[in-house]
Amino acid sequence: MKHGIHPKYRTVVFHDTSADAYFKVGSTIKTEKTIEFEGESFPYVTLDVSSESHPFYTGKQKMISQEGKTAQFQKRFARFLSKEEK
Repeated sequence: MKHGIHPKYRTVVFHDTSADAYFKVGSTIKTEKTIEFEGESFPYVTLDVSSESHPFYTGKQKMISQEGKTAQFQKRFARFLSKEEK
């Protein structure tokens, strides 16, 4: 490995502003902001969406369709397809 070309890996605090949740995770993201978290100073990054607020992870996502597009097409146009086969 070449020396001095890799980004610095450090512990960073991510803040999901929509759910007001904080995550302390290792990252190479660059930021000038810092925050006092659990008695220590860490680099700080704000997020709009995370696993705490995204509908898929929170279980609030609505499933529109369980079947594929081909099945939907065949179901919708089954009467036309059956006439052609006869």
